[in-house]
Amino acid sequence: MTFKEKILRFNWALFLPMVALIAIGTVAIWSSGNAREALFHGMWKNHVSSAVFALVVYFVLAFTDWRSIVRWWAPPAYVISLLMLIAVLFAGSEVYGGKRWLWFFQPSEIGKLCVLVFLAYLIMLWAEMREASSPLALEADDGHSRAPGSFGVFTVAAAAAGIPALLILAEPDLGTTLALVPAVIVMLVAAKIWRKGLFALLAAGAVGASLVLGAVYEAEKPGQSAERREAILKLVPLKPHQVKRVKTFLFQDSDPMGAGYNARQALIAIASGSKHGRGIGKGETNRLKYLPPSVSMNDFIFCVWAEETGFDGCLALIALFAVLCSAGAWTAWRAKELEGRALALGITTLVFAHAYINIAMSVGMLPITGLPLPFISSGRTFLVTAVSGLGIVQSISIHNQETA
Repeated sequence: MTFKEKILRFNWALFLPMVALIAIGTVAIWSSGNAREALFHGMWKNHVSSAVFALVVYFVLAFTDWRSIVRWWAPPAYVISLLMLIAVLFAGSEVYGGKRWLWFFQPSEIGKLCVLVFLAYLIMLWAEMREASSPLALEADDGHSRAPGSFGVFTVAAAAAGIPALLILAEPDLGTTLALVPAVIVMLVAAKIWRKGLFALLAAGAVGASLVLGAVYEAEKPGQSAERREAILKLVPLKPHQVKRVKTFLFQDSDPMGAGYNARQALIAIASGSKHGRGIGKGETNRLKYLPPSVSMNDFIFCVWAEETGFDGCLALIALFAVLCSAGAWTAWRAKELEGRALALGITTLVFAHAYINIAMSVGMLPITGLPLPFISSGRTFLVTAVSGLGIVQSISIHNQETA
């Protein structure tokens, strides 16, 4: 395929919303930075420089055949990401009680993309082995790939995703793990790997989450004795600060000046934006630092944007994410190879999960967890990783008609 043909096949619906979101992030970081100490006033420049570097990587990946990326880059990238995740536990910088930084980057953010690409590699090998043993075994009535007896593949894939997930949890970083899990599940479902078992595990996970929420509710409800509270919380697999976050989610007025302060100020900032917003740089909750400066530039940057642009700005932001994720899903639908379909859906789901969890957390629909908003929150590693992931999706779109 010539370069001109690749340009003609370029999927603008995957690219333009991403660039628009990066532009929104630059404006929001500029506004949030101006409300902080002088040291942070130029953080928007870091966002722009990181975006420029990320876009260079994006185009390199987009115009490189994704099959070669998966076949040759996935195994070494996965091994290197594991080594980095181990290294950060011993040599990482501790910030807010967690070891997530290794020098100037976050291995957990890179690790998420490496896990998804490596899963695509495993799916590619599995499909090739099945086709070599029985060329008709992969043909289904709908023309898509299907392979029976996939429990062994599920076991290997679960281990490949589970080891990095456990290392990320050890940092500890629950939010990153929560965003990775649905992406992995969607990839396995798309590849038709042990679907019945996957759905059973999903059901078990939903029941488990409900039991944890119910236990925290029972332990923390008003009037509960200290002895019974302690006895119940011993059975809950959450750390004390995580229990506080769940309690704040369940009883939003229980500690408005303590554990619930950030959530309360986030809602005030969003509500004060009304329909049209207060104007860029004029958000009082942000400017007067009622919205804590430590989170306004990253985890709660949606609140800054909501206060300054109002409902209209929020609707535009969500619409951009909707177009972007729809384009990613459409790319997966059109993909001819099983692993291409799974990888496009996995990366798209990762972006969607980040956006959904971050926004839902900001508006009180989910417990607070440290998770950046894609392309908008301040954070070099995540920005470069998210843009690079969409570069691979763009490659799947461009090279869809090209034979391997």
